[in-house]
Parts: sequence; structure tokens; C-alpha cells
Amino acid sequence: MEIRIIFHGNLRQLLPPARSSADTVPYRLERRASIKDIIEALGVPHPEIAALRVHGREVDFNHIAEAGDLVEVWPLTPPVDVCVATRLRPQPLAAVRFLVDVNVGKLAALLRMAGFDTLYQNDWSDIELAIISAREKRILLTRDRNLLKHRQVELGHLIREQNPGRQLIEVVRLYGLEDFLKPFSRCIRCNDLLVPVAKEAILDRLKPLTRKHYNSFRLCRRCDKVFWPGSHRQHMQSYLEELTKKEL
Repeated sequence: MEIRIIFHGNLRQLLPPARSSADTVPYRLERRASIKDIIEALGVPHPEIAALRVHGREVDFNHIAEAGDLVEVWPLTPPVDVCVATRLRPQPLAAVRFLVDVNVGKLAALLRMAGFDTLYQNDWSDIELAIISAREKRILLTRDRNLLKHRQVELGHLIREQNPGRQLIEVVRLYGLEDFLKPFSRCIRCNDLLVPVAKEAILDRLKPLTRKHYNSFRLCRRCDKVFWPGSHRQHMQSYLEELTKKEL
């Protein structure tokens, strides 16, 4: 007994090489299994899926496969609005917030620099990340497929790009966040919102060249770190300019 599965769009890239070029992927049923378990056994994590249809009828991840089923699997298509309910995700997020795995750790600082609420800690285990993602309703960003397969993970994305700057662009475009950028509004160290601070109030903390060349400062009230325009802002600005380019 077997079912046939059609993977649409970029989901084919996540299949084993021997299956990625096939229009229809056969799968032998050897036990009672949900569509979620079958698809993930083939290499596609469930957070990468936008919709499932069996013989044209929309189903959820818990659907039990039956011999002869024709399953269609649809990918997320930008812009993905995670604040709207779907058949696969009936409880939408109240706001877009991220949780970053250590294998894309540099992305966390860039997301914070762009103004997005982003949690990151380099010693969290996979199960801790999955639990935090579910408990705090955060989108989990990682390059680890197995982490995304945890049942607790409702929303997540398998990062494709290697370069952290390109990863930022990938995430912002996937979730349609170009109009929600708030550059340099968060602490890149602890994620808290920054507040303006008078130069005179922190003068004793500034190095001579910083005192001479900069007059605008922001303070993180959680970790007490002071920020001012610097080379990091120039690098970030180039990513922001690309994000705000209009497609021709």
C-alpha cells in the first residue's frame, strides 16, 4: 500500500536528491501515520508547509494517510502573514517575534538592529528552543531541520542563506516585514528597546574620539550599554537599502 505526494515550489529542494526531481513522490505505508510524520520522514519540516490537500481537500497535519491518497504539499509563499489564522495554524501570532538558533547566531544581532524582537542564547538545547518557541509564540529560525520537526514548534523557518546579511534579507522578505523596520531601536546585546540619552549624562563613559565626533546617543536600560552611530550602522544601512528596493 502506498500514497503519492506532490511537493510544490521550493519544497522539492528539501527532498533527498533521488526524489527531488520527481513530479510525484511515492511513499509506502508500513504503519498508521499522520501526514506530518510522513512528510517529515522525507526531509521536509512541517513549519515550511503552508497547506496540505488530499484529493483536493484541505487537511491538517493530523490527517491519517490511507492507501491511494494523492497528497499535495504547498510551500510558504512571501509575504507570509503569521498574524492570520490558517487551517494548519489556527492560532495566529499577536505580533511577529523571533527566536534564533545558535547555528544562525549572527542573524540575531542583525534582526535586533533592524528593530525586531529577537531572543537568542548560545547554550539553549533543541528541546529548550522548541519549548520557548511554543510558549512565547515566536518564529524559530534555524538551519537545523530536525529542530523544526519538533511537534512543539508551530512557526519556524529553515534558513537557506549562508551570509548573515543575506539571512536578514531572506527573513524580512519571507514575512513581508519591509514596512516594519525600526533600525537601531533595540539593544543588539539583550534585545531591550533603546531610549535617547543626553551626551552630557554619559560623557565620562565615552572615549575621546567618540566625544569629538558623535552627539546622538541611545541607552539600553537593561544592560546599560550606550549606542551611537558607527561603522555597524553603515553596514546595516546597506542591508536596509536592499530590503527597501522595489522589485522591477
